[in-house]
Amino acid sequence: MYKIYWHLTPIQLVSQSLNQNTMQPTLVILAAGMASRYGSMKQIQSFGPSGETIMDYSIYDAIRAGFGKIVFIIREEFADDFKNIFEPKLNGKVKTEYVFQRLTDHLGKHTLAADRIKPWGTAHAVLAAKQVINEPFAVINADDFYGQEAFTKAFDFLVNKCDDSTYCIIGYHLNKTLSENGSVSRGVCQVDDEGNLVSITERTKIYRNTGGTITYEDESGLNQVAEDTKVSMNFWGFAPNVMDIIENLFHEYLDENIENPKAEFFIPIVADQIIQSGQGVIDLIPTESQWFGVTYKEDAPGVQASLDKLVAAGEYPNNLWA
Repeated sequence: MYKIYWHLTPIQLVSQSLNQNTMQPTLVILAAGMASRYGSMKQIQSFGPSGETIMDYSIYDAIRAGFGKIVFIIREEFADDFKNIFEPKLNGKVKTEYVFQRLTDHLGKHTLAADRIKPWGTAHAVLAAKQVINEPFAVINADDFYGQEAFTKAFDFLVNKCDDSTYCIIGYHLNKTLSENGSVSRGVCQVDDEGNLVSITERTKIYRNTGGTITYEDESGLNQVAEDTKVSMNFWGFAPNVMDIIENLFHEYLDENIENPKAEFFIPIVADQIIQSGQGVIDLIPTESQWFGVTYKEDAPGVQASLDKLVAAGEYPNNLWA
């Protein structure tokens, strides 16, 4: 027999139906970055018509896709700001956890260099959530808009295909990830015949030139890139066993980099080791979603306009949490 909850919102209807299932994936949001290029704490800046942050839209899409818990990875000094913003919105809609990325965590035998102030990078940030994750999980950036389709596909993978040796990355078309206000850096993905990730090559200074062609700059000069080249926007899907893999690799990384004040331990480093060691495969799941974000301050009006357009088209309500 079906129960009909006439008084519930679409988000609550999803939660009601999924609560009957034994496993709901978790969404991990990386929000501990310093936002050095942007110049402010862009993770909690309002962009939506009712004051929503970009994270609000990711969380909304994740909940309606079926995710059951949100884990915010933040800097400890921002904890009150995050809780004051998100707890009133999310209470009763999804479980939440707040964990801190600390420089001194998970160092093992290593001692932190006195001049180290920079966070250890995205893979170390994921490791901060080790104690609160026991289920398949996705990882995203706080300041990127990923689109509903991406969350739906990630959820389907995590529920139906993810295991201790099968992970995923959501692949975006490069032409849907550019900024009109400057160059961007993107991880260009190479896949095999089965659609599994082979490698990610970081390309910097990617932009559309005056002739309309997408190019990137390196030591060899200008290089053309195809419009539909698949790139990483740091949207990953993992089984919980990856935490042990990350921790072991981080200790190996520190053996060589503990004295380097600028060294960062990124998720693609972990992905490459998983692939090269044969510990697992990483499916590249393509999405047609349009990415947008705030790489530069000048991107902010465009982000707001894009959200207004999606709201006007009926893809999101005027107030996500009303």
